[in-house]
Order: sequence, then structure tokens, then C-alpha cells
Amino acid sequence: MGTNQNNNVLKTCHTEESERKSHHSDKMKKDLIKRLNRIEGQVRGVKGLIEKDTYCDDVLNQIAAAKSALDSVGKLLLEAHMRSCVVDRIQEGEDEVIDELLTTVHKLLK
Repeated sequence: MGTNQNNNVLKTCHTEESERKSHHSDKMKKDLIKRLNRIEGQVRGVKGLIEKDTYCDDVLNQIAAAKSALDSVGKLLLEAHMRSCVVDRIQEGEDEVIDELLTTVHKLLK
């Protein structure tokens, strides 16, 4: 099992009938869901600001905050993925995981 610096345990990714799955600890899942619920609220808030004809700069600042929060979730997942799934697959000789990871990182950096 891999762990990240926050001691959120991430169980090894495995393949079931060619479908890979991550198995996050309950603590990590709770944290991610809590963050995503907050982001969902932020997005609903942005929609409300637009409906109320709020000054554009204020709406744009709220959009920036929501994007930043979503990026933080992505970074947490990326770190956990690298510390567990990627390491495990490399140790199993599946070097193609590096190309998969690079593709994912490029998408995150767009």
C-alpha cells in the first residue's frame, strides 16, 4: 500500500477484467468529496451571480477561485496516483504507465 504525505492511505490500483480502479482510504475519499461539494457550491454561486447581473470582475474572481479549488483536487489525486498506481505498475514492468501519466499531466496543465 502507498501513502502520501498527509497519511491518507491509497490502496494499490488493480485491474479487474481490464478495468483499473483506485481504492482511496475513507479519509481521502471524504476529503475529496468535501472539496468537490465546496466547488459545486462555488459553481452554483457563480451561476447565481450571473443571474443577478453581478459586476463581471466579481464573477471572474469567483470563477478563478473555483478553478483553483478544482486544480487542488487534481493535484491531490495526481500525487496519490503517482505514489501508488504509477509506482506499482513500474515495479510490475508496465513502463507504458509513464506515457499515460505524461498525457494526463499535459491535460492538467492546459
